[in-house]
Amino acid sequence: MRRSADAPSLTQRDLADAWEEALAGSGLPVAWTDAATPRIRLSFGAPLPVGVAGEAELIDLYLTGRWPTWRVREQLSARLPAGWTLVDLYDVWLAGPALPGRIVAADYRIALGGGVSAAAVEAACARLLAARSIPRERMKSGASVQYDLRPLLADVAMVAAGPPVVVRARTRFHPELGSGRPDEVIGALADAAGEPLETTSIVRERLVLADEDARP
Repeated sequence: MRRSADAPSLTQRDLADAWEEALAGSGLPVAWTDAATPRIRLSFGAPLPVGVAGEAELIDLYLTGRWPTWRVREQLSARLPAGWTLVDLYDVWLAGPALPGRIVAADYRIALGGGVSAAAVEAACARLLAARSIPRERMKSGASVQYDLRPLLADVAMVAAGPPVVVRARTRFHPELGSGRPDEVIGALADAAGEPLETTSIVRERLVLADEDARP
């Protein structure tokens, strides 16, 4: 799935509701949970921050009947929530692990604005990768929490000298440490570069699954 950067600002619960509404009217033989309040069986790969575009988001949809891909695409494409576009469809093993637990990393493409120096950004990327720890703070439940970004940063590199200067980063998902966020990577780069960095766009290029080659 592809999501545009200007898609409606929805919480994860509201997004799930929007998808359920779309699927309920799609005519597809969707599967429902057995809960007291049944919901369509739908699983998102990983939450996507508001304002961040996604080029290859992963969503598991369960159907009770086996339909040809072209027919599912036809029924689904006309009913997608605002800002979403169908990119591809493929079968997955029903007995396999849940999608969220299979995701180990994400690739982001980040464009920087202003008069930032490409050389300074490139040097800052090298400093972060050479660092043994990257102390950061993030808000959690209304309080500031200190954590180390380094275990959650698999790779970061300047890929275009610009303008605009473009950085590509791979952040990890960890069951205990959480996930690396692109805004925190840029914050750490700014500290390493010794100058503020303005972000003009962030795109999540893809989610990396555990059974894929997870090297940068």
